[in-house]
Amino acid sequence: MDQSLLPMLTRIAEALERLSPTPPVVHSMDHADAFVWAPRDGRLEPVALVSRVALHLLKGIDRQRRLLVDNTERFAAGLPANNAMLWGARGTGKSSLVKAVHEAANAGLPDDTPPARRLVLVEIQRDDLTSLPALLDLLRTQDRRFLLFCDDLSFEREDADYKALKSVLDGGIRGRPANVLFYATSNRRHLMPRDMIENEQATAINPSEAAEEKISLSDRFGLWIGFHNVDQPTYFAMVDGYAADRGLAIDPERLHAEANAWSVGRGARSGRVAWQFIEDLTGRGDPA
Repeated sequence: MDQSLLPMLTRIAEALERLSPTPPVVHSMDHADAFVWAPRDGRLEPVALVSRVALHLLKGIDRQRRLLVDNTERFAAGLPANNAMLWGARGTGKSSLVKAVHEAANAGLPDDTPPARRLVLVEIQRDDLTSLPALLDLLRTQDRRFLLFCDDLSFEREDADYKALKSVLDGGIRGRPANVLFYATSNRRHLMPRDMIENEQATAINPSEAAEEKISLSDRFGLWIGFHNVDQPTYFAMVDGYAADRGLAIDPERLHAEANAWSVGRGARSGRVAWQFIEDLTGRGDPA
């Protein structure tokens, strides 16, 4: 070999090494029950304290809570369970329920339960869905059971992320790992805007097939759980629950009057609005 080519070949090899994807880094997962997937580093970053609301404080979603708790407990016990899509109105407790159910599943275990028996919550961002195969390859080798959680999932076009998620939910020839379940939340039932689906119907050679392709991703979730805007009594029950949890000693009539004014100002009644009202009331320091 011409020795003069060696420096150039070395530079080429170094450039290719820099461009190659970072292999997943497997650290011990026994020191945390929640992680955030960092695909650029190829690792799971532990979360010491998850931002969540206790399960008993989530009001007005009793049916939704029962469905997700049952599904999660079956999965944690090693029994068959479904991927779940939580869809519906914004601020109605979809993501809060996922995080609360994860906490409740582990809280029900005996104190001497080894870490390997505790359920793990792994959050993945919507923009990182193309890295799902790498994440599944990492989790496939672990002994623990994992809930993959993607919040506010939706698509504006049929992009690579759409195809990646569809393939993962189908399982492909390797199959979805038995120790992994996928939970997602979305404001849209079919994950795509209605006008996008209707546009496909209007321009496609076979309109029905085009529409079916667009909504087929939602069909990959075996469990659909709908969330809807709440009525005033349910909204007040949410406010009462949060106020009691904060230890706020305030006249119920005044509490409800201020909570109602708060909801009118925001044009909605929901668990998020109730929580924001209590945050404001607590911050004002005027519970009397």
